[in-house]
Amino acid sequence: MTHTIPRAALALAGLLAAAAAHAQSSTAEGIAKYREMLQDGNPAELFEMKGEELWKQKRGPKNASLEQCDLGKGPGVIAGAFVELPRYFKDTGRVQDLETRLITCMETLQGFKADEIMRTPFGRGEMANVTALATYVATASRGMKFNLPQSHAQEKLMYETGKRLFFTRGGTHDFSCASCHGADDKRIRLQDLPNLTRNPGDGIGFAAWPAYRVSNSQMWGMQLRLNDCFRQMRWPEPKFGSDATLALSVYMGVNAKSAESIVPAIKR
Repeated sequence: MTHTIPRAALALAGLLAAAAAHAQSSTAEGIAKYREMLQDGNPAELFEMKGEELWKQKRGPKNASLEQCDLGKGPGVIAGAFVELPRYFKDTGRVQDLETRLITCMETLQGFKADEIMRTPFGRGEMANVTALATYVATASRGMKFNLPQSHAQEKLMYETGKRLFFTRGGTHDFSCASCHGADDKRIRLQDLPNLTRNPGDGIGFAAWPAYRVSNSQMWGMQLRLNDCFRQMRWPEPKFGSDATLALSVYMGVNAKSAESIVPAIKR
């Protein structure tokens, strides 16, 4: 009798663990199906259309379009550019992601003031236009695989800086990026958390942004996604286009090598 109870308890524990695992799997499958249904008529398409209009429209003090903007593949070439960003640009002498590079083009080609745009809150004025432009440009690389360059010294430095930042703990809760995204099989409530220290798979993590957020009906680029991560970690809010956000983007982007972009994605 003394051996029967422990065995029964172990059997019950095994059944409960199996049931919990099945429930988690079923929930994940349900969320995946929900997103798949939402993908039909993804509102991100409206932002993509707006971005295309902005790309071709003559605007700004110089009354020019962005059709000669060089995103790394040559003036005006957008196909394949997104999956190789952030990267080093010789004309600015720094590593830039898609959003900061677009602002550079808006300044040099159209005459807008980059500092003013970067101080504009997300979703307003020209910052909203940057998000639409980023959605349009990124969509041109949908289905392509990420392959960020690491040949320039600054690109390598950004990767190492991003790696250190990713694991740095701080804030009132002593959180780091790795607290949520540093290992496999993590989740918050119903949300699976991808491991971003390696390639998490096609269309996951870095390969899914810009994305449309159903919960707040907003289109988010990677700069806003990182800004919100800082907020959730209770860290000070980063400046738009800061070295910190660019370094983290380089780290995640390089780790996502060979992952397929599904941008524009749709999120909860």
